[in-house]
Order: sequence, then structure tokens, then C-alpha cells
Amino acid sequence: MLIINIKENDSVDKALKKFKKKFEKTGVMRELRDRQAFIKPSIKRRMQVIKARYRQQQQADL
Repeated sequence: MLIINIKENDSVDKALKKFKKKFEKTGVMRELRDRQAFIKPSIKRRMQVIKARYRQQQQADL
């Protein structure tokens, strides 16, 4: 359960924005998407290696 602290003069839009930000940080939607289909551990590892290579290449270019 998420608890959002809002001030008395905050608008509903501001409170909703805080809620969305906090909800996204929990990672619930990401985990839900991951659980929809099973991915073999070997494929997961391969995807991690590819992402790591990409990140290293991006940092080397800077």
C-alpha cells in the first residue's frame, strides 16, 4: 500500500503525479510484464550481456 503525503494546498493533479512517480519506483508494472511470459535463464543472461555491451559502448563514445 502506497502512502502519499500531500500538503493542504496541493492540487489533485500534484497528488496524482506524486502517486504515479512512487508507483513506478516500486516496479510493480515491470514485474507484472516480466511474469506474463517465461524467459529461459540463458536468454535472460544473453540479454543482460548485450545491454552491458551497449552501455559500455555508449560510455566509451562520450
